[in-house]
Amino acid sequence: MNLRSAQWYEGQDRNAYIHRAWMRRGVPGDAFTGRPQIAIANTASDLTPCNAHLDEVAASVRNGVYEAGGIPLDLPVVSLGETNVRPTAMLWRNMAAMATEEMLRANPIDGVVLLGGCDKTIPSLLMAAASVDLPALVVPGGPMLTGTFRGRPLGCGTDVWRLSEEVRAGTLSQEQFTRSESAMIRSRGHCNTMGTASTMALVAEALGTVVPGVAGTPAPDSRLLEAAHHSGRLAVDMVAADRRPGTFLTKASFHNAIVALAAVGGSTNAVVHLLAIAGRLGVDLSLDDFDRIGSHVPLLVDLQPAGRFLMEDFHRAGGLLAVLREVRDLLDPDALTVTGQPLVDALDDAPIWDAEVIRTRAEPLVAEGGIAVLRGNLAPDGAVIKPAAASPHLLRHRGRAVVFDSIEDFHARVDDPGLDVDADSVLVLRGCGPRGYPGMPEVSNMPLPKKLLEQGVRDMVRVCDGRMSGTAYGTVVLHVAPEAAAGGPLALVRTGDFITLDVQARRIDIDVPADELARRAPSEPTVRAYADPRRGWERLYVDHVLQADTGADLDFLVGSSGSEVTRESH
Repeated sequence: MNLRSAQWYEGQDRNAYIHRAWMRRGVPGDAFTGRPQIAIANTASDLTPCNAHLDEVAASVRNGVYEAGGIPLDLPVVSLGETNVRPTAMLWRNMAAMATEEMLRANPIDGVVLLGGCDKTIPSLLMAAASVDLPALVVPGGPMLTGTFRGRPLGCGTDVWRLSEEVRAGTLSQEQFTRSESAMIRSRGHCNTMGTASTMALVAEALGTVVPGVAGTPAPDSRLLEAAHHSGRLAVDMVAADRRPGTFLTKASFHNAIVALAAVGGSTNAVVHLLAIAGRLGVDLSLDDFDRIGSHVPLLVDLQPAGRFLMEDFHRAGGLLAVLREVRDLLDPDALTVTGQPLVDALDDAPIWDAEVIRTRAEPLVAEGGIAVLRGNLAPDGAVIKPAAASPHLLRHRGRAVVFDSIEDFHARVDDPGLDVDADSVLVLRGCGPRGYPGMPEVSNMPLPKKLLEQGVRDMVRVCDGRMSGTAYGTVVLHVAPEAAAGGPLALVRTGDFITLDVQARRIDIDVPADELARRAPSEPTVRAYADPRRGWERLYVDHVLQADTGADLDFLVGSSGSEVTRESH
């Protein structure tokens, strides 16, 4: 076996001596002769609570690597805690990907096991692995167990939005809301709804980067540790077979990921992440592919936020493989996985054990549950909406715009009793795109005006150039491109303009003549609110970030540099 790590360890010169000597520290001499060096890229961190248990998972991976004859090497990498990092974890996704890529390339390793869970961790790890193109596979950290409050299951994230709106509407006390806090997060693991964390774990499996059947295993489940052990063994086999991302991640792989995304009712955030991963691989994936491939796929999983159940139920009911078996005819049979076998080969023995949680193809939760891509004079380069999480009566709507120039403007005015808004209005929030915020935060699912909540209104059409939490719901048009800060038409909307949404026609338009729009300039408050950092990562990010319709990567990070390092360190 031709090992990359031999470039560091093989030979009798001074440099090989230095590399071996500093790495000895109790390991046998044969650790450096013909044994694959497997990094365990670990995003465990106390400040990323969803990933805090990954050190235990890493220990099982280590055992598997050793058992297969490899040498496991812990490699802590940048960890992004979705709930805590300000101004938004998305600002740092590209940085985490870049740092991980560089560490994988710079070090004497032959393959890598990627440990992630929280929203941005799996995408950043896959972006890195795609760019360095060493044998790599993902072990998702898994969702938490179901918590309960007042005798009812709690969906973390989704029920935060629901309960907080009830407090604002006056139907739930602040005391009860606070009491629910300790009940919601019952165990280790990431969100137990079909939020971005669960979505990206399942999509990573559909993409072929996870051992089939592993994604969705609850974090406290001992079978996750068993799968981690097996994944460690498989990493050694992948090195022997030279099974790199570039050899099995193809357009067919992304086709299957899009089908899975629709069938499970996954987060709109997956669109941005899949586009970015494809960009690193050179795979020709576009925003329109999500509509073309996924928009007519039936939604089969009855899970919050689009349905009733939670990830523990989903795993018990048969998990992703049971879902994919129902839509097998929509999958590309040629797409391979980290095992070297086609994804569809894992579907022969994948029954549905609970047809309430995972519906059959004949009785879907929603006949067409995929993400719809909208275009029009308000979103020339596209916007997305998740119809399954929207109100059916609002999917075709015309309403008067109520415009907010920034998230601060929104918070300052949304509950003003004098705000000129009604249930038919369209809430417009701008300055929240990749460049404008910066980082494209999850603020698109704007809370509704308090006076409308008190009237019983629970959904309105909302339009934004930012993102929405995968745990959120509502009739929200998001990822509007170009964003306002990049010269998009969203910057020109004025309160009182009429906006027309027609999801079936795939349109989002402002009813203002083109010549009048051309004469308009962004308002001073809009421009003043755009991000203008002076230094550091934020400055680099604002200067180089691409728009949402291509994945919001940095322009100089698109593509792959491979694993070669030609110069010595001494």
